Amino acid sequence: MAIVEVKVPQLSESVAEATMLTWKKKAGEAVAVDEILIEIETDKVVLEVPAPAAGVLAEIVQGDGATVVAEQLIAKIDTEGKAGAAAPAAAAAAPAAATASTPAPAPAAVGGSKGDVAMPAAAKLLAENNLSASAVAGSGKDGRVTKGDVLSAVAGGAVKAAVAAPSAIPTGVPTKALPQVSAPAAKEDLGDRPEQRVPMSRLRARVAERLLQSQSTNAILTTFNEVNMAPVMDMRKKFQDAFTKEHGVKIGFMSFFVKAAVHALKKFPVLNASVDGNDIVYHGYFDIGIAVGSPRGLVVPILRNADQMSFADIEKKIAEFGKKAAEGKLGIEEMTGGTFSISNGGTFGSMMSTPIINPPQSAILGVHATKDRAVVENGQIVVRPMNYLAMSYDHRIIDGREAVLGLVAMKDALEDPSRLLFDI
Repeated sequence: MAIVEVKVPQLSESVAEATMLTWKKKAGEAVAVDEILIEIETDKVVLEVPAPAAGVLAEIVQGDGATVVAEQLIAKIDTEGKAGAAAPAAAAAAPAAATASTPAPAPAAVGGSKGDVAMPAAAKLLAENNLSASAVAGSGKDGRVTKGDVLSAVAGGAVKAAVAAPSAIPTGVPTKALPQVSAPAAKEDLGDRPEQRVPMSRLRARVAERLLQSQSTNAILTTFNEVNMAPVMDMRKKFQDAFTKEHGVKIGFMSFFVKAAVHALKKFPVLNASVDGNDIVYHGYFDIGIAVGSPRGLVVPILRNADQMSFADIEKKIAEFGKKAAEGKLGIEEMTGGTFSISNGGTFGSMMSTPIINPPQSAILGVHATKDRAVVENGQIVVRPMNYLAMSYDHRIIDGREAVLGLVAMKDALEDPSRLLFDI
């Protein structure tokens, strides 16, 4: 017998531990080299653990839901073994909370066609509800099952029974913003007021921790302004076809907001600074964080050296971030750092908000939905597509003057995009 150990990958310096999701193989099953055995969730990303060698999964040392650290042993592979020959020793490695009376959840994503594969967050929900991935219609890439798909199925009552009758799943309307509650088990007689207790994911817990940290350590103040988006919209309309043909991507609003933000940060460097103890660190580079929603929660990947990126570069990178976020493929290095952030609540219809600073940054821009409104121009009431901008800043190092003028600089750049060309 030749045993090869499977260990937790190296984690980021800021990540102490991680959580095991759902094993894709059982003890005794054959595995191929580099085949993904399990996904491990940290408070930043989901890491895939490939098989270091081909053989048979001889033992699962750490079961689903276990808390692990970097380089910890989680399984063993017998490179000379035969499928079905290994003892199912992994049963002892199940989470301590599991009891003999609790049925083991069905694997969420084991082999099968592309449509049977669940995203990491979805796989966890599937396991918790004893739901098979093949019983849920996937809306993700290549038919992958997303968290929203599972929540929709659960909300429609497709729990447990859906494994045996996948065609009976109600379609429903997936609502990713609010948790859906499944019907309680028969032994949980709660009448017509069901409840479901679901532990926070590592990402959600980390987001909560950082938001509380931001509010408790920063002197947060928010300044508002409004911007007429007509010039940007006219420019997009005029050059959209040529731009798409040349670069293979459409012009979005976000590239204009990024350019306008960098334009203002150059004029007021303190907006791009951070606090380190009693020091103010002024950054000579512009790494812009873009808040992106994902099945696991909010993530903020970074546009490195955004001042050196073209409109096409920005649009392509944001599209790449969105795709990776949806698939749970964002790497730790893509979400580390950042000197300023932009949050676009307008994507979901938000009209006004006060964004919370992402530590250790000192400012964040909140963008909202663009709506036609009556405004006064040259003494006349006219209709213009208006957008409310909000910038929250750390008043410990940023005075109202710099914050207000910085937001005005962004407004001016958006209302007259030619300023971006001449840097004025």
